[in-house]
Amino acid sequence: MARTPKAAVLLAGCGHLDGAEIREAVLTLLALDQHGVDFQCIAPDAPQHHVVDHRTGQPVPGAGRNILEEASRIARVGQCLDLAAADPAAYDLLLLPGGYGVAKNHCGFAFKGADAEVRPDVATFVKAFFTAGKPVGAICISPALVALCLAGQGKSGVLTLGAGQGIAEAMARLGQRHQSVPSAREVVIDEDLRLVTTAAYMFDDARLSEVWVGIERCVAECLRRVR
Repeated sequence: MARTPKAAVLLAGCGHLDGAEIREAVLTLLALDQHGVDFQCIAPDAPQHHVVDHRTGQPVPGAGRNILEEASRIARVGQCLDLAAADPAAYDLLLLPGGYGVAKNHCGFAFKGADAEVRPDVATFVKAFFTAGKPVGAICISPALVALCLAGQGKSGVLTLGAGQGIAEAMARLGQRHQSVPSAREVVIDEDLRLVTTAAYMFDDARLSEVWVGIERCVAECLRRVR
């Protein structure tokens, strides 16, 4: 009997403006569950960059939240693992839901673009999957995090963050090739890296059903590439 694959799902908090995009995270977990895959939500035990009031879209002066505590709102109580205790060798694939927290908490792409740095613990974890040749699925803004990690390894890949010349230029600066797609339903696959990307809410007007199609395809394509 074949062993059930296990996926690591790296979350950046809770809330699309300062953490993980909740819809993308939940749809990722749903897709994994429908495919019968065991999964573990993971997040660093560290402060968020800032807290945003999701009613107004504005930062809240003086407010602070913890990435792991916030991610646990999505994973449920006690079910989100501290990144410091996560061993990449224990997982067959990595899924990275989006949300601005990826570009604010996991790295500084939201502020410095191609000049951004990645949190060392996040970089080590993500890079380990590419080093081991394990599939990585990156959703929404998460391909930017992947691009920074790949650049740090001297690797080049093909990925998508939707459409837009500015995004393509930033990826080119990192030595990556950006492939524009027409909608959130599409995925881009780099066979050499076993990297699957989908734009999700990089399309602001995407319907939830379109985001689901893209994420389910992303998960399915990653699973096809598990050794």
